[in-house]
Amino acid sequence: MIPVVRIWTPDEMRVRIAKFSELKGSLGGFPDSYPPGCEREIMNVIGFQPQESDQRYVSPMGADASKKAAIPISEDFNLGLARCKPGCGPLMHNHDTNETFTPITGRWRCGWNEGEAYECVEVGPYDVVSFPPGLARNFVDLTNDEPDQQYLLLFIVAGNAPKAEFTPGASNYRQSQRRFVHRPITIFRNVST
Repeated sequence: MIPVVRIWTPDEMRVRIAKFSELKGSLGGFPDSYPPGCEREIMNVIGFQPQESDQRYVSPMGADASKKAAIPISEDFNLGLARCKPGCGPLMHNHDTNETFTPITGRWRCGWNEGEAYECVEVGPYDVVSFPPGLARNFVDLTNDEPDQQYLLLFIVAGNAPKAEFTPGASNYRQSQRRFVHRPITIFRNVST
């Protein structure tokens, strides 16, 4: 049922406005926050409340950023921004809901599956990649223009309390602390955009 329309005051709406310049990012909070190539800043824009104390899963926003929602609502979707340097991004992970990526700046590789089944697509500003629940996925900043510049990727995750878990390959990497390496790019079956 659609709610009845009502008048909202500026004060009521103020808590639903997030200015980019005022967002508070987090550099940690994930099991893969610190290994080389995984470094990224996460900004919690809408939703992503902290997870319950279930240690098997993490918030898609991470433990730190999930406490810093600019717009702390629970209305069946969550929105965040990832900012990282070229060559960086999270390890392979899975969600219990849909996750959709849209680059704002830079070029990004969005990958899915692991091992021999690994696939990826290279996307740029305003392209959209939507991953269903139960599909291993990750993203990597591919931008080569300025190696010290950070680039932005917007992500939307469905649900009020979505959960994420790292895949077995990512878990093995975290345990061994060796560099996680995908097959060479020439072997990828690349989905063109």
